[in-house]
Amino acid sequence: MVVTEQTHGKGRPTPKRRDAEKRRGGPVAPPPTTRKEAAQQQRAKQAAAKQRPRAAADDRVLLPRDQGPVRRFVRDFIDARRNLGALLMPMAAVSLLSFFTKDPRIQAAVTGVWLATLMGVAMDMALLSGVLRRQLRERFPGEAKLGSHIRYGLLRTTVIRKLRMPRPAVQRGQKV
Repeated sequence: MVVTEQTHGKGRPTPKRRDAEKRRGGPVAPPPTTRKEAAQQQRAKQAAAKQRPRAAADDRVLLPRDQGPVRRFVRDFIDARRNLGALLMPMAAVSLLSFFTKDPRIQAAVTGVWLATLMGVAMDMALLSGVLRRQLRERFPGEAKLGSHIRYGLLRTTVIRKLRMPRPAVQRGQKV
């Protein structure tokens, strides 16, 4: 078998390692030698990746649903006021725990409080949606998807303040 054509390379020399590292932004970390070390490096990478969205200083690190000036305003508007929706999850937990008791009076009382909380949250959300709609129309007159922004805000009210992502950027009572 005789090859008559000569194949040609890529037309340039292979770059030196130091040149390739300069283009990538520095030397590559050596691979872990033990399984424990690999797990530590993986946890450190995951923690760093989680910290970026929590800071929420830049829209580029946020999820697409959280990006944009309208969503930032909605988040700040919701975070600046007290909402009954934050009571929903703790009251649900209390309600579930009450059913482990054998006393029907406790169960009835907790169920009544749970229903009152639901009614209060529904009224709070109805009022909030009207106020938020008016604020969005004033500040962003050309915005077409007001309903999705309002739903985003109402969903944020049902999350306990400390667990909200991205983290609240304003204090309660602060003017937005």
